[in-house]
Amino acid sequence: QVQLVESGGGSVQAGGSLRLSCVASGYIGWTHCMGWFRQGPEKEREVVASINSDASTKYEDSVKGRFTISEDNVKKTLYLQMSSLKPEDTGMYYCAARNWFCGGIMSSTEVQHWGQGTQVSVSS
Repeated sequence: QVQLVESGGGSVQAGGSLRLSCVASGYIGWTHCMGWFRQGPEKEREVVASINSDASTKYEDSVKGRFTISEDNVKKTLYLQMSSLKPEDTGMYYCAARNWFCGGIMSSTEVQHWGQGTQVSVSS
């Protein structure tokens, strides 16, 4: 049974930074893909970024240059460093995992495990 637990959300002003963390417990194979999704108020859940276990990364266009996804395989922890935050980045951020590579950026249909989410609020 895989469990994903996010932390690091909070409230910041526009231009600020936050770092989200997601700790995984249970079995996730060496060959895997992990990602961050978000869901804003009255919006669909969308992918933000994903990373394969070979360290290849993909980003949604609106966060390129501002967000960085990384993982520590020893600590089984996924990170999302967010800088230059904008009000439109507000939403619940979810960690996601799959026991195989993602061909492109992770899609919600590929996700096998979801975290409970951590709230990010950016004020103008």
